[in-house]
Amino acid sequence: MKVGKSELEEVSKKIKPYIHRTPVLTSGLINEIAEADLFFKCENFQKMGAFKMRGATNAILNLTEEQKNKGVVTHSSGNFAQALSLAAKSLGVPAYIVMPDSAPAVKKAAVRSYGGIITECPATIKDREETAAMIQKNTGATFIHPSNDMDVILGQGTAAMELLEDKPELNFIFTPVGGGGLIAGTALAAKHFGHNCTCIGAEPEEADDAWRSLKSGKIETNQTVNTIADGLKTQLGDKNFPFIKEHVQEIIRVSEAEIKEALRIIWERMKIIVEPSSAVALAAVIKEKERFKHKKIGIIISGGNVDLENLPF
Repeated sequence: MKVGKSELEEVSKKIKPYIHRTPVLTSGLINEIAEADLFFKCENFQKMGAFKMRGATNAILNLTEEQKNKGVVTHSSGNFAQALSLAAKSLGVPAYIVMPDSAPAVKKAAVRSYGGIITECPATIKDREETAAMIQKNTGATFIHPSNDMDVILGQGTAAMELLEDKPELNFIFTPVGGGGLIAGTALAAKHFGHNCTCIGAEPEEADDAWRSLKSGKIETNQTVNTIADGLKTQLGDKNFPFIKEHVQEIIRVSEAEIKEALRIIWERMKIIVEPSSAVALAAVIKEKERFKHKKIGIIISGGNVDLENLPF
């Protein structure tokens, strides 16, 4: 599928009344550490605390009235569960959320507070998909995938689009990579709204399926996902991977120690709450700082939904 500038502009206009235009923050101290000019697009200040509000809203807005009346369903243990619940609530649409029974109570409480109707199931992908399919059959709800959905991908791309409107001079945009929706949308925005702006992904060494996928040219999976970046444990999909292959220059892997250090730097220096997944992008810039010295770099801070009972510090 070809996506042009006009498609992204249309999506941005459509979702504008339902989302926040998040701030772009800088830190002189972090610039010194990275030896570059960094611009943080703070989606931790987005409604429900993450960029996923954008894609969820766009996906629901593109449904027919009949589909909206029957509702939407997804399976997610975290941010997309919250995003779809809140987006659905703001548009008067029922939201059925399949969550693994092992999901933190704080996340379940957030989903319920946004009006999501939770069905719990065992944590395997198979159980999640089967439970979502059962709800679809019983309710007629439309399934919306958290990352492998064209409407979701275009919605997520609006964060980078806004960043480039504010900072058109960026040489690079770094984004964390989980299911691939954010990086695919970001890469499209960099292509259409940047001036020779390159999109680079960042991924934990402990969940490096996207790094391997880019090398092999086909979607790879993870056998283990032993990382504190809990939002990045999912894998790429057939709708977002073609855009990643075509428009993402590379993916940089970082260790758990590097993620924790970057997370600490953001909390201490910028005084903002971000989740571990968000720190992966800064960790990649710092790790490869010799290559990116004196460049202008955008970083998508993907979200700020942390379990305060379970911090890695």
